[in-house]
Amino acid sequence: MLGKITEIVDDIVKVKMTIDIKMQPSLSNLHVIFEEDNKKVVGEIIKIDEEYLTINIIGEIIDGKYNAGVFQKPSFKANVRIINMEELGIIFGSAAGTGATFYLGESSIYNNYAINVNINNFFSNHFAIIGNSGSGKSCAAATIIQNLFYANPAPINSNIFMFDAYGEYHNAFSSLSQVNPNICYKSITTNINDSESEQLKIPLWLLGTDGIALLLEVDNYKQIPIIEKTLQLLPILTRTDEGVLKYKNDIIAKCLRDIILTGKSASSVRQQIISVLTYYNTPELNLDLKIIEPGYTRTLKQCLYVNDNDSMDAIERVVGAVSHFIADDLDYKNSEPVAFTLEEFEKALSFALISEGTLQSDKVYDYANVLAVRTRSLVEGKYSSYFDCKEYMTEEEYINRLMTTYDGRKAQILNFNINYVDDRFAKVLVKLLSKALFNQCVTNPNRGSKAVHIIIEEAHRYVQNDTDTQLFGYNIFDRIAKEGRKYGILLGFITQRPSEISETSISQCSNFLIFRTLHANDIKYLETMMPNATKDIMNKIKILQPGLCMTFGSAFKLPITVKVPMPNPQPLSSNAQIEALWY
Repeated sequence: MLGKITEIVDDIVKVKMTIDIKMQPSLSNLHVIFEEDNKKVVGEIIKIDEEYLTINIIGEIIDGKYNAGVFQKPSFKANVRIINMEELGIIFGSAAGTGATFYLGESSIYNNYAINVNINNFFSNHFAIIGNSGSGKSCAAATIIQNLFYANPAPINSNIFMFDAYGEYHNAFSSLSQVNPNICYKSITTNINDSESEQLKIPLWLLGTDGIALLLEVDNYKQIPIIEKTLQLLPILTRTDEGVLKYKNDIIAKCLRDIILTGKSASSVRQQIISVLTYYNTPELNLDLKIIEPGYTRTLKQCLYVNDNDSMDAIERVVGAVSHFIADDLDYKNSEPVAFTLEEFEKALSFALISEGTLQSDKVYDYANVLAVRTRSLVEGKYSSYFDCKEYMTEEEYINRLMTTYDGRKAQILNFNINYVDDRFAKVLVKLLSKALFNQCVTNPNRGSKAVHIIIEEAHRYVQNDTDTQLFGYNIFDRIAKEGRKYGILLGFITQRPSEISETSISQCSNFLIFRTLHANDIKYLETMMPNATKDIMNKIKILQPGLCMTFGSAFKLPITVKVPMPNPQPLSSNAQIEALWY
């Protein structure tokens, strides 16, 4: 017995001790049981002085099960004692780890008491690992995955996609198959000089309108129809048969006809027609096209002569010659998809611009031309090699290839090293690949029959409140966060700045491992986001030692402090050793 209850105010119970506190080991943060008439109320010691214990009521044990919160508070006659091992097992789970569990670490309060977490409760929900740099986030993530795959049986049907912001996890996971030969790990890198890992390649034709818009950093919804038109043209323009020439002529001719019918001055019409035919022409329709009538032979360019009255005498002949190439019966909207390169996309974009009449409107041309400039920059830039795919494949075939090792085996862990591209482009890559994975899970006829986990290191750099919702009607991470569980696709965020992550995305997380966190905005954000995060708990988070974390969520019946062991081998996340480097 610890003592007698002297005061009960809200969920706080004050107990006058009948034991000599100076003869006891530390009682801080231990759990106690208020017991009476076969009723057990659970509390946590939050304050101690020489006479009194201050205890916070947190739940109760009923019929061998722990329930958060209490229906009825203890009475003054209740016996107050320290929780025993059997009761700890009811709350924390068995220290021996029964059923489908993974080892997380040891309780920092109860020495040598192992914390084993139910796999389904943790991994069937979105989760977040949060903490300042150097607090132990990366090591914890590596430890969890290693403990899962070092176990027997191992999760051989798992599909874990890790987006590795610094390229640090390869060291932690590359030797998993040596521990368990049934496990395959695969590394895909953005480092074009890395010969040990597979080079990242993304087929452009799988991106769709939204993916191309992300790639080109679209910032105006009026640019999206241009991309849609471009993708419609590509199956045609990548061919070399006569039908393609006929279609190109049709596009150019309609553009020229529209220029003539704008009602602008003859000199302006002449300038625009020459501009179009200088950059967009075919062997049949160009400035040297001969317009032949009885007793009259001129080239199209000669027919564009403008007299002193700013009129074009041969305008009707030009209209007649151009109209000859217009074929209103052409319909290529339902053409079969094809593989295409960035260069082919650029050419199709040029035709889409004139097809949509953007060259006749200065205002429309300005925002449409941005697409052309960004496409040209991408073609000429260092990132073009990531889209150098020529062999056509479906989205399902692409995902299967990603998850297949060089010897034809299925990889359970796929690590994307995105350390060699800038944040802007890395953000696009993470979105594009996540969208492809989500599409596969959504279109799976056996919904939820395949589990896919997307774990994002430095998530605050990629999962943000972007303009995607305004442009496309959705943010891919918000959509996965809200809908992913029923399709079997789950998110895991590893971040230093939870307050910078999309609020919708992180609010859908059900489990949290929180390491030392100091930023005031993040502390306030976490406190408001988690209902059981009391002021006392948040104060503890500020002073946690590296490797110590507070656990919250559906996989944990109450917040506990866990010491997570170091992974073996470790990720390359340690700090620079300044003393050794300097001296």
